[in-house]
Amino acid sequence: MKKLTATLGAAALGLSAAAAQAADDVTLQLKWVTQGQFAGYYVAKDKGFYEDEDLNVTIKPGGPDIAPAQVIAGGGADVIVDWMPSALASREKGLPLVNIAQPFKKSGMMLTCRNDSGVTSPEDFPGETLGVWFFGNEYPFLSWMSKLGIPTDGGEDGVTVLKQGFNVDPLLQKQAACISTMTYNEYWQVLDAGLTEDELTVFKYEDQGVATLEDGLYVLEDNLDDPEFVDKMARFVRASMKGWEWARENPEDAAMIVLDNDASGAQIEEHQIHMTSEVAKLTAGTDGELDPADFEHTVESLLSGGSDPVISKHPGEGAWTHVVTDKALNKN
Repeated sequence: MKKLTATLGAAALGLSAAAAQAADDVTLQLKWVTQGQFAGYYVAKDKGFYEDEDLNVTIKPGGPDIAPAQVIAGGGADVIVDWMPSALASREKGLPLVNIAQPFKKSGMMLTCRNDSGVTSPEDFPGETLGVWFFGNEYPFLSWMSKLGIPTDGGEDGVTVLKQGFNVDPLLQKQAACISTMTYNEYWQVLDAGLTEDELTVFKYEDQGVATLEDGLYVLEDNLDDPEFVDKMARFVRASMKGWEWARENPEDAAMIVLDNDASGAQIEEHQIHMTSEVAKLTAGTDGELDPADFEHTVESLLSGGSDPVISKHPGEGAWTHVVTDKALNKN
């Protein structure tokens, strides 16, 4: 009897080990540090949505010295979060990134201006200094200036572009009349620093018609030839979108989950609640499937970005696919 019990116990352990081994590993590389911008992924992990899909997901935070495209090119991730301008630029340069899902439907990028600088409308831009993020983030701005017919090389009729770091100091210190901000992050840093909404004028890139897609999920094209990889990504996208839905419905709780995953300890509760609440507005209205019209709008914006556009030609077929979301959403 003891021998039979031992045998059954060993068999049970063997089945448990086999079940544990059945989970597929997925490594996700984020575009930036752990924060509410990525709440959906942390929620999916915390709430067991990935586990429900037989996935063991590792979420790798980003940072100023981490380029998601380089990480995936070096084999350090299966899937990355990136903005479409930088992803398409990488693709044109030879790294075959493909958008497999688009959790962010809208852009959160804005230009935030101090009213005491005299800038309250685009007509006030000429002659001013404007803070702009680079490393691929400048192209919506350049497209906007091109659309307005405003040179970006200074002078009375143009604007002087200040290469802005990822902070709001140039606005606070009056080094620039306006700076780049995100609806869910830097704008709130400006308010936290003491300026009020009445003292500011904001221009949302969405409203100006030059917004580009942000925070999409990208993989290497060759991997999509593997049906098992496609299936794994479909389960990953399905669980991630479930995480985003939960985060939209529970922004404060989602912020707490993000804070629990912030190994740096640098994030602040109030700021993260603001962030998850604002990000919820950007992920609303989508099931994760990329809208081809949004893709074309982004490409058009990038190609009209002045004399040095981020891409030199339309990327053509292959830059995005619905094969993963079709499977995730049971469309095939």
